Amino acid sequence: MVDPQRLHGHILMRTRSQDVTDTLRGWILNGTLAAGDRLEEIPLATRLGVSRTPVRSALTALSNEGLVDYQPKRGYMVRQFDASEVFAAYEVRAAIEGLACRLAAANGVPADVEGKLRSCLAQGDRVLSKGRLEAADYEPYQLMNITFHNTIIELSGNSWVDRFVSQTHAVPFVSDRIILWHDYPVILRSHDDHHRITNALITGQGARAEDLMREHVYFAGLFLKENFHMIRQNPQWAA
Repeated sequence: MVDPQRLHGHILMRTRSQDVTDTLRGWILNGTLAAGDRLEEIPLATRLGVSRTPVRSALTALSNEGLVDYQPKRGYMVRQFDASEVFAAYEVRAAIEGLACRLAAANGVPADVEGKLRSCLAQGDRVLSKGRLEAADYEPYQLMNITFHNTIIELSGNSWVDRFVSQTHAVPFVSDRIILWHDYPVILRSHDDHHRITNALITGQGARAEDLMREHVYFAGLFLKENFHMIRQNPQWAA
């Protein structure tokens, strides 16, 4: 017979390990932990306020994901991604999210989903109506961007789309949670894309919606690739 107390402790440890994994993954993806940084169990455990066990489990998981490398006698280090690797992930994400748009348009946009998309557009419009980017607007805009893309992926009705897009998000600077928050014209162009994509979806123009989303994500990747050296030096631009 399974000891309920022991089982409960095991579940808690798994949950804590997952929480630590999610936190460390987030730090790597947003640049808090930079490429080449050593990841030592004791300092990380102290920083996170946990024991070494969940940290050890998290480092193993992140190594399996390809975000950290293990080197004998040196331990774990944040993996170095170059611009070409990041851009390659953007190309894949562009294709998959383009497919999501085509499927979403074919499925039709229910009134409540249309309302959610239009709410995203209105929020982005409010932020950009100032004619400049302010630090306080970053998180609201970021949340809007996540909601916009996730809504379309969900509307596609294809669970594989969600799964494969999530895999591209495991590469630094590729997630829709990352906004290159330093160039107003680029952000304005990106949000104008949101308007065009929404209109294509609502009017059932699947091919147009697919092309627009492909270009939307591809351009973000191209811009990042061209500015990659500056973003490496200024990670706050993308976080």
